[in-house]
Amino acid sequence: MESKYERRSELKAFDESKAGVKGLFDAGVEKIPQIFIHDNKHYNESDSSDSKFSIPVIDFEGIDDKNVILRANIVNKVRDACEKWGFLQVINHGIEVTVLDEMLNKVRGFHEQDTEVKKEFYTRDESRSVKYNTNFDFYQAQAANWRDTIYCNMAPCPPKPEELPEVCRDIMTDYSNKVMRLGLTIFELLSEALGLEPNHLKDMGCVEGVYVLGHYYPACPEPDLTLGISKHTDSSFLNVLLQDQMGGLQVLYQNQWIDVTPIPGSLVVNLGDMMQLISNDKFKSVFHRVLAKNVGPRICVSSFFRTHFKERSTPRLYGPIKELLSEESPSIYRETTLNDFVSYIYSKGLDGTSGLEHFKI
Repeated sequence: MESKYERRSELKAFDESKAGVKGLFDAGVEKIPQIFIHDNKHYNESDSSDSKFSIPVIDFEGIDDKNVILRANIVNKVRDACEKWGFLQVINHGIEVTVLDEMLNKVRGFHEQDTEVKKEFYTRDESRSVKYNTNFDFYQAQAANWRDTIYCNMAPCPPKPEELPEVCRDIMTDYSNKVMRLGLTIFELLSEALGLEPNHLKDMGCVEGVYVLGHYYPACPEPDLTLGISKHTDSSFLNVLLQDQMGGLQVLYQNQWIDVTPIPGSLVVNLGDMMQLISNDKFKSVFHRVLAKNVGPRICVSSFFRTHFKERSTPRLYGPIKELLSEESPSIYRETTLNDFVSYIYSKGLDGTSGLEHFKI
């Protein structure tokens, strides 16, 4: 058993190389470093790759056509998915496949460029609009995860073009703008699914911030000893996930890990903790993870709808929406700011627990 001192020095040495997990892959490691080995990786849940369950797939075709019946049908499907799963896959969402493919290709291009070029972006300074590193909770987590990430704070105050890496500069801006437009539509549907006016969640500021993460999961020589991302829930109101066809994302449903099978051209949408908080548990933010694989790389892009720390984040307090409360359904959570909620998540890291427990009354 390695001592905490040895572990800390190993973490520091890895971090100071600024080469990321991709650097280990490039070096041809056959054994993963101790800092990446997960004890009790599978916890108490069962793996169920052959499960009869699959996350709901919802077709957004015609959502903007003012067809009241079609929209009501989509709202009902969204409500059902948010109450039972907290996850859905959206097809015909309006973002061109060429844009999706270019975004995945350029994120891959960033991570596969020369290490010396990438190093200028490697930092743990959360005030930086654009940065790259291995795991935001690298020093908090019990074990590191097998992935590298580029983080871009795209709203409400997007970076200057020259702050973005040249390899993905144009597509990062284009893709983010299109995801924000899609996000407005999704938040309208979520508002209606909660029985509120279409603009309710938008007017609360749920669409103000967008934090885009480009993940890179290299092939792993010992995938059974580690994870791509350990069991966690998201801190945001909402995440729009673009993933390649590699697979590996799993959702915890009825105590079973269910594969989220990639559908070409689709986007995965999942609710975050802040959505569960303001909906007073009507909608669910559920545990999910990404498996490590001996093939790769796996590329995906997460677009989190929330402001990020010093991003001029509004001091607005968020608590359960008053219209959803009653004597039979009193408030479950205390009010919090986004900054305080995200700060708490960052302080504990992805430790397999939900941050919501800390904010219960």
